[in-house]
Amino acid sequence: MGCDGGTIPKRHELVKGPKKVEKVDKDAELVAQWNYCALSQEILRRPIVACELGRLYNKDAVIEFLLDKSSGKALGKAAAHIKSIKNVTELRLSDNPAWEGDKGNTKGDKHDDLQRARFICPVVGLEMNGRHRFCFLRCCGCVFSERALKEIKAEVCHTCGAAFQEDDVTVLNGTKEDVEMLKSRMEERRLRARLGKKVKKPKAAESVSKPDVSEAAANASSSGKAGKPPCGAPKRSIAASEESEAYKSLFTSHSSAKRPKEESAHWVTHTSYCF
Repeated sequence: MGCDGGTIPKRHELVKGPKKVEKVDKDAELVAQWNYCALSQEILRRPIVACELGRLYNKDAVIEFLLDKSSGKALGKAAAHIKSIKNVTELRLSDNPAWEGDKGNTKGDKHDDLQRARFICPVVGLEMNGRHRFCFLRCCGCVFSERALKEIKAEVCHTCGAAFQEDDVTVLNGTKEDVEMLKSRMEERRLRARLGKKVKKPKAAESVSKPDVSEAAANASSSGKAGKPPCGAPKRSIAASEESEAYKSLFTSHSSAKRPKEESAHWVTHTSYCF
């Protein structure tokens, strides 16, 4: 059995037990969620957008995905719920002054501290590295920590002052329960939008038909005035009209235009052959 040289195999070497479940490194998972695009797996760079489920993307990656959906990429499942660019919100992030990035690593010999976040909460200063829960407002795109929204309760945004509702608050990279809640909200929101469009279409059709009817009536009345009188209507004579005498005298049917026989001239044909 390959045990040459007097080696004695042990039981765990001969009998294979159940495979151990590989544990996911939580730190590596947090780094992937908060520093890399969920669609292209590239490092997040501005402009950064978030979907209705709270996932982070590079805006150019989302645009490329929407333009080329026929590629059938495996990573496209993470953005299958994104139907248009309107389904994502561009985030207004606050830079972390303590984050140096690649500025001091010109030679490539410096360790990158991945736990140091690029962005922070503008209200309480917490770093956006996954250790604390963060949210964004769909109405304006501003990003805050959940602690800031709970401690400083307001109906307007802490940064830009835009009014928001509870439905506008979306958790970034939330738990499975958070994602399920956000998914149900998204479906309800899209259903309301579809029903609103169906209601608007009949109203628009009615508003279009009403002006057409009024215009047709106006055209009929104007054509009736300027055109021929309707069939069966008595013809109107100039003599019977109520116009002034000066106006009536312009027409041959007026009495002033008719001369008696005595005043009518006699026309005599003159021919030179008669003389």
